[in-house]
Amino acid sequence: MPSYPQLPMTEKHLILEQADPAVFFGPGNANLRMLRALCPKLRIIGRDNVVKVLGDEEEIGHFEKLFAALEGHCAQHNVLTEEDIVGIVKHPGRHDTTTPGIIVYTTSGKPVTARSENQRRIVEAFGQHDMVFAVGPAGSGKTYTAIALAVRALKDKTVKKIILCRPAVEAGEKLGFLPGDMKDKIDPYLQPLYDALEEMIPAAKLQEHLDNHVIQIAPLAFMRGRTLNDAVVILDEAQNTTTAQIKMFLTRMGRNTKMIVTGDRTQIDLPARERSGLIEAIRILHGVEGIAFIETDKRDIVRHRLVTRIVEAYEAEQRRTKADTDHTAPQPDADDSLSHD
Repeated sequence: MPSYPQLPMTEKHLILEQADPAVFFGPGNANLRMLRALCPKLRIIGRDNVVKVLGDEEEIGHFEKLFAALEGHCAQHNVLTEEDIVGIVKHPGRHDTTTPGIIVYTTSGKPVTARSENQRRIVEAFGQHDMVFAVGPAGSGKTYTAIALAVRALKDKTVKKIILCRPAVEAGEKLGFLPGDMKDKIDPYLQPLYDALEEMIPAAKLQEHLDNHVIQIAPLAFMRGRTLNDAVVILDEAQNTTTAQIKMFLTRMGRNTKMIVTGDRTQIDLPARERSGLIEAIRILHGVEGIAFIETDKRDIVRHRLVTRIVEAYEAEQRRTKADTDHTAPQPDADDSLSHD
């Protein structure tokens, strides 16, 4: 029998730069097996964040386009199922469509959207201004919305990093006695920021971003002396900053940087003699071009419905206390207001 010369086999290494490899390959490499079944003319091997493909050069060219579409879908949605793979193979443009109103997707594939009118205003203000103040009660979605916007900007590559910080002010507890190094002592202050990030970025990818300083989480004091470029920078719990601290933070702003400042006027943990830098900043910067101010209220609370009732109960008690104080305050005697010869 005549022998025919075999075509030279091409080898290509494709790197998963945006998607989490564990999500991309699927449980037990189920997605990798699906790709092999859909591309029988190619040999596909996945390891770490590299997909090695061997086969005909033209076939590999087609696979590269499929790979880019799959990775884009996986990075955007944080999920890649066998159904997704089949759908993208059959309809290559589907992954490019985005649903209006969705900021990002959680690690379970659930869309994160603005859930109230004021949260929508925060999203709009972020698109139109370089600095946004979002002020309102606990649970009104200020921090969560801000972090979602920052994650979206990172995924879209409009910025190179996310910087999240909080003032290390104790809300009644004393953490100084805790064992461990500096990171161990400050992490309790920063845990709410980690919680939000863990919902939106797969664990392995989040750890990679933290290790490479693409995402930085630090106390406010660590911002001194820095110029922050190509970043989304979020200052959380800003009501616990002093005037000097918030001024220092706001003046860290560099090129291609957006800042979001969040806080709650009713939860100031500063010593009685200290004035809140957040309240001072709102007063001083009101009307400055390029800065947006969004006020959320109890109608924006998206936690358990009891949170709204708790906020209302405390507001009612505050009004009663003020009314009682005003009623019992000594009134000046009418004669005391008269001048005597």
